[in-house]
Formats: sequence, C-alpha cells, structure tokens
Amino acid sequence: MLTQAPKGTRDMLPQDAYLWQHVEGKMRALAAKWGYREVRTPVFEHTELFLRGVGGTTDIVTKEMYTFLDKGERSITLKPEGTAGAVRAFIEGKLYNEALPCKMFYLNAPIFRYEKPQAGRLREHHQFGMECFGGKEPTVEAELINGLMTLLTELGLKNLSVHINSIGCPNCRPTYHEKLKEYLGDRISNMCPTCQERFEKNPLRILDCKEEKCKEIVKDAPAIIDCLCDECRSHFERLQALLSAQGIPFEVDSRIVRGLDYYTKTVFEIIMQSGREGLALCGGGRYDGLVKELGGPDTPAAGFGIGTERILMELKNAQEEPDAPSVTDVYVANLGAEMAAPAFTFCQQLRQMGVKADCDLAGRSLKAQFKFADKIGAKYVALVGGDEYERGVIKLRDMVTKEEKELALDAAAEEIAKLF
Repeated sequence: MLTQAPKGTRDMLPQDAYLWQHVEGKMRALAAKWGYREVRTPVFEHTELFLRGVGGTTDIVTKEMYTFLDKGERSITLKPEGTAGAVRAFIEGKLYNEALPCKMFYLNAPIFRYEKPQAGRLREHHQFGMECFGGKEPTVEAELINGLMTLLTELGLKNLSVHINSIGCPNCRPTYHEKLKEYLGDRISNMCPTCQERFEKNPLRILDCKEEKCKEIVKDAPAIIDCLCDECRSHFERLQALLSAQGIPFEVDSRIVRGLDYYTKTVFEIIMQSGREGLALCGGGRYDGLVKELGGPDTPAAGFGIGTERILMELKNAQEEPDAPSVTDVYVANLGAEMAAPAFTFCQQLRQMGVKADCDLAGRSLKAQFKFADKIGAKYVALVGGDEYERGVIKLRDMVTKEEKELALDAAAEEIAKLF
C-alpha cells in the first residue's frame, strides 16, 4: 500500500520532532565537551567493507544486510552499523596523519538491518556513535563509558549499570578457542545449525547465540577472561580501576562478546536494571585491528553505538519526556481580507525580532482564526485592522487571561518581543 510505510520503518512526525531534537542536543553537547568532532559517512558502502570489517560469521553479514547490485554491477550495502564506515573515512581521509587520538562522532545516522522488528529496534533505525582512533590506553573505554552514562543520566534514565568483558586479542584468543571447542565437543550436535557452522569458523560467536537451548548449553562454558594474556589482563584490570574511581557501577560479564567480529580486548554494554530485565541499551568496545584490516596503518581504536529510537522508547517508559515547546507564541489575526497583507507584514517583523509568530494562510474568518490560534497554543493574538489600525495601534490579547491592551504599531513588534 502506497500510504503505509514499509515494515520495520517509522516516520518521525512533526509533533515528535522536539523529542528527537532534545535527545540529539544532549548528544551534541556531550560530544563537544569530550572533544569529539562530527563525521558523516554515506548511507551505503561497498559490500566488501562489511564483509571484511564486520565479519563473515556475524548475523549482520549472514542474515541482516540490505545488499544489492547497482547499475554498474557493483555490490552495494546499506550500512548495517556505523563503525566500519567511520574507519573507512578515517583511512580515506588520511586522518591518521593528524594529531592522534582522532575523536569523531556520528549522529542520526540511518542504520539498516533486515531483522524481525521489535520495540526500540527497527529495520531502519538511527544511531549516535563515538569513535576514538589512536588511543591504546583503557582510559579510552573509560571515557566512552563515562560519556554514555553521563548522557543517559542527564536525559533522565535511571537504574543503569555497565557490563564489561574482555575477549582478548589475537595472541590469547586461540587458546580460548581450543578450550571452548573442547567444552562444546560432545554438545555441539545439540545446538542450532548456526552454532554448528560457527564451531569451526569462529567458536566465540557461539556465545552470542540467542537460541534458548544454545544459551543453556554455553552457560557453564569456560570464561575467556581466564585465558587472557598478560597485556589483555592488565588492560582489563586497569579499566576496572578507572571505572571504580569514577563511581560507575559495573559488572564483569563473561558472556558479553558483542555481535561483531572486529572487537578486541574490551567489550561493554549499558544495561537497564528496571523494566524489562536485562535490556541492553547500547554497546561498544575496542577494535584495535580494524583500521589495519581495512587497509590503514596499525591504529588502536574503540567506540560505541546507541539507537536513538531505543533511547526515546525508554524515556517514554520512564515518563521522562520533556514538555513539548510552543509552536507559536504570537498569532497575528487580521480583521478582514483587506488587512491580510498588513498582518502578514507584521508577522514577518515579529519573526525578525526572534518571536515565534504565525498568521492566517487559509483565508479564515476572525472567529476561525482565534480557534486556530488556540489549537496551536499561541500565548497571544495580535489583531491587525479595524479602528485600532486606523489610529496607528494594534490590539494584543493574552490567550490565557483574556486581557487586552493596545500597542503603537511602530513599536509593537519590539514591545511584544520583550515579553519573550
């Protein structure tokens, strides 16, 4: 049906725009304070970017990507996550030649995943993300986590905690893979076909399976933090010390591996402790090998992504939505068609003075104009016309108290502007 949005997509209607702007304003303010600059990458990229960057064994690549051939027979994919595109831009723009760390954020970036639509997760949704390139210390992850907690707390969300894990590096992960495969050896036949396929290709991905029978099997699997090399263990311990020093509540969760293959060392999620139990609001981590994997110099990096729709949903559930601002402060009504032009001119004068003003655009009667002004929440109505206009004044009516006063026409705009 032409008048129905595609499944898994949603309109942002004009009456809801202020909610998005409120959240996005907080995001921009946070990024500015933390020293992150904005980056905007294309909605689509070459498919190879995600095959190499995100990983061929992830659900995103194997099940969820919107991929097509363009008219030049090139394989193109609507971006299913924000980090790979940011890394590509970092490399292509040669930002590694600038002073590092290079900090960037993206805002209102559309993300496309073909999955079953659910609350707070749509086939097209929008993300806010922060990426830091060139910082190898755990202070990078601590800064990102601190920023997320600051943002969500300032928006009004409560009962938040951080779940963290370390999934090691190429040096220590093979040891864990062997231990995990040994544990799963006589159990893998009872797991889902996807896990059976991952057993040889990337056994770590099995820990990310959402099938209940698979989750039950892996709950007693060895923990990767018991297999970390000295460097990864030290990095993880220092991160915990940094979070504790900042008073950020966290929990070491050995089952967090995230759904993307590029992560190394730290992975984390922000969890809502109330409402729907265990709801992960967002997640991120370190991806020290991704820049090199995609053709750039060896550059440590870390970041996160969080869905704007998910935040808006939780603000509504927590009844923390801000009040809607007024659409119009002053409505300029005309007393007859011959006064439409002077009313229009006065409306423009108010706007130039910084007042949110509107006037009749539909040829309404005076009574209908007052009804319209009331519907849009105008605080005042300025009446242009009649005997008052001939005397060089306009009448200003307070829509709440119904009080009226006359203002000299040549000073009226300035006097009204003072009210706001």
